[in-house]
Amino acid sequence: MPEYFRPGQFPVLKEIDMGSKKWRVKSAISNNVVCARNERNQERILVGKGIGFKAKAGDEIDSSRVEKEYFLKSKNITGKLYALLAQTPEVYMEIADAIMKRAQETLGTELDEAILLHLIDHISFAVSRMKQGLDFKNVLLWEIKNFYPKEFEVARYGLSLIEEKTGESLPEDEAGSIAMHILNAEFDYKDINDSVRMTELIHKIVNVVRYQYHMSFDEESVHFIRFITHLKFFAKRLFTDTMLDGDDLDFQGLIRAQYAESYACAEKIAKFIWNDYQIAVPEEELIYLTVYIRRITAMGTED
Repeated sequence: MPEYFRPGQFPVLKEIDMGSKKWRVKSAISNNVVCARNERNQERILVGKGIGFKAKAGDEIDSSRVEKEYFLKSKNITGKLYALLAQTPEVYMEIADAIMKRAQETLGTELDEAILLHLIDHISFAVSRMKQGLDFKNVLLWEIKNFYPKEFEVARYGLSLIEEKTGESLPEDEAGSIAMHILNAEFDYKDINDSVRMTELIHKIVNVVRYQYHMSFDEESVHFIRFITHLKFFAKRLFTDTMLDGDDLDFQGLIRAQYAESYACAEKIAKFIWNDYQIAVPEEELIYLTVYIRRITAMGTED
């Protein structure tokens, strides 16, 4: 039976109650998936066993055979989805849809619709790779688990769905990759490499602070989570050339004076960013980094 959305959800691929609706085929995507138009001339994706077998444009669809109805807001994404579904079992669309819904509910934000395409493609490839016995190791797994716990938990939910729907038990490393796709959509990055670059930057910054203060941090503490959240948005601004550049000189001078050691640490971070990325960090960003460094080191644990 169709799943209904509760208030506050942010559907991307939306499933609708079929009721007594009527459809006509626009095009058959696969034996079990068609593109159709309803009585209001709205384009939808319909899923049902054998629904697309020998279906031709203009054919009326037997509503009793329709198991699910979906639509996307973006016409550009819709066209790409049709092409992907033509060569991918529809079960991956069902899994990807469920992961999106869980992610949007967990994060409380609407995700870029393109995540649907990326998840379908990634999950299909991951399952195929697993069937061939090809091992996969995610070198950023520790960082993903500790820097993005909400996204990672959604990804682990995705692994349980994959096992339930396909019978394949994927390793935790794949949850890391799914979490990165979620993160990509969350921050509206166009390429998953942007999320990788952000993760690597956060890892470097945390290490600078850790070595400067000879401290380890409680990754589950509120202060660590807030620090990582700040760094995620800092990285977003850094890589999209939208960095903060205020001119409150009195405030900046006060922070530099009160938190001199933390400011020196922030300067070290700015130096390696210049060396690695050739991007200059404005004073306003340095001041905010200083404040967050001060907060987390005040709560850290000496090695």
